[in-house]
Amino acid sequence: MSSPSGSRSARIQEAEKAMGLRTTADGGPSTRVLALSARAEGVLNAHPRTRDLTASLPRTDTSPLRIALLGPYSAGKSTLIAALLRLPAAEVEKIVDAAPKTLEETPYPWNGVTLVDLPGTLSGDDSHLASAERGVRGADALMIVTTSELPGEAETEAIARALDADGFADRSVVVVNKMNAENSDRKVILDEIRKRLGPFADRVPIVPTDARDFLDAANDLELTDTEREFLASRSGIDALTTELRRLVAPGVNGLRPRAQAYELLRVLADAEGMWHLRGEDLDAVRTAEKVEASLSLAREGVLKALERESEVVAARIRTEGGRIADSVSEKKGTVPTGIATDVTARLIDSHTDFDINFSSATRAAYDALTAEYGEVVPEPEEWVNNVNPPEANPATPAKSPLEEAVKKAAEQAAKQGAGKLSEWLRKIASDKEQAAAVVDWLIKNKVGQKLLDSGGKVTNGAKKFKPWGKVNATNKVSSWAGKAQWAPVVMGPALDAVSIIKDQSNRMAVEKHRAEIRDHFANVALQQRDGLVDAGEEHLRGWIADVEHALGDLTGPGGQIGATREAALKEIGSLRDAANRLIDQAAG
Repeated sequence: MSSPSGSRSARIQEAEKAMGLRTTADGGPSTRVLALSARAEGVLNAHPRTRDLTASLPRTDTSPLRIALLGPYSAGKSTLIAALLRLPAAEVEKIVDAAPKTLEETPYPWNGVTLVDLPGTLSGDDSHLASAERGVRGADALMIVTTSELPGEAETEAIARALDADGFADRSVVVVNKMNAENSDRKVILDEIRKRLGPFADRVPIVPTDARDFLDAANDLELTDTEREFLASRSGIDALTTELRRLVAPGVNGLRPRAQAYELLRVLADAEGMWHLRGEDLDAVRTAEKVEASLSLAREGVLKALERESEVVAARIRTEGGRIADSVSEKKGTVPTGIATDVTARLIDSHTDFDINFSSATRAAYDALTAEYGEVVPEPEEWVNNVNPPEANPATPAKSPLEEAVKKAAEQAAKQGAGKLSEWLRKIASDKEQAAAVVDWLIKNKVGQKLLDSGGKVTNGAKKFKPWGKVNATNKVSSWAGKAQWAPVVMGPALDAVSIIKDQSNRMAVEKHRAEIRDHFANVALQQRDGLVDAGEEHLRGWIADVEHALGDLTGPGGQIGATREAALKEIGSLRDAANRLIDQAAG
């Protein structure tokens, strides 16, 4: 059994909770909003631009609910407060006389909550408007005050903003004051007010009042009690009192989390506004974005050429494979020497054409960047085609009828020089000493010099090398050999079919071998295409990285600002989405 003191403490806590004076710590709405607010504080504190906004973030608050009175100057807000407080005549005059001078919000305790009188919004004084907006941000509920003269366009916009963007649609009451003025048609006025509330007309109660009539009746000693009661009931103040009590009935735990969630949204919106760049920061970010756009355009152009030209190489390999397969004679089982030689040359040409076109696309991208940013843009390194040659022969089934013919074909191909050519090219491609020997031979004549010095980076035109010239020339010769090497290797399976097949029964094997040749060339086509794409992308990445480094003075400051801004806005957006989910859950 609990102790009396413990029981009393529990009763007090329950009473406070029922009265809306305690916040929950059990993961309820208030706890979740404050957790988001704590996250927001970390995000806003991370940068000087938004650091000052942390002071406006929602905090743990168990103070009485605040109902702010929002409306234009002379709408009778102060008079309404005097009527709700049932003030005597002397006190009424003090409040009313002070109203035109009010520059800050003025609080008045009422029935366990706080009525907050805000400066008039349409007084023509911007400081009044700013103070009123601050008061709205600190309110839990809103009393929107207008008059029987009907709100104008600016006032209607202010009402709509409070109900919609500020989130007070379910936490407000519209008070139409001065309803007993001469020539006021109550029905017409209220219908017009509902129209101006638009989609919120069914969600926001409208209470017609005349606070001055109520105060006059309450303080006129010459009136009878019956007359006083009649005038008071006609003033609408009692109806307003009932509506306000209904509005605040959920208490602090019911209203404040929603108010704080909307306040958090407003702070986050202010934070996003702080990231609207201006001046030097804006110029720096625009410069960085311009450079990035230029690099993206250059990159895209080269990649398109790479995709296109690598597919052309693959198509040409498949086509030549078809030619070889079709040329195998059923009668003799041979590939005509002329076709084999022509196909080999065309395969080599396909890589040569790729190199020319890919290098041309890269050069065009370089020229475009140079035209835009000058000589600071580094020239791309010469394209070196290092795509590995494919395996020479596809696997043949064990105990194939062509097994002996294949062996003889390989021997005959070696005698014809195909094997020797491939071996020689392989040595030059893989052994830099062999490649250097070729360079030494080429440098001795003008034709060789011209071949080596196509990029102007190798010789000085007098049979002598520039610094690093021989290394560049050796790499170039090695690359040429590697490019030329793969074509004879690809031809291996085709040359395997040069043996004479005499038996009619072997003609089916010839067809099978033709199919193997086509499959082999199709696989080679895919390998070469993918290999060229991978090598080309790596070459492009290296050059683009060099360009980015060279243009770092242009992109560095703006890039850092832009990245920081993007990260901050992403965090702010995440917080905003979470706050909106809380609001939607509360509404549901």
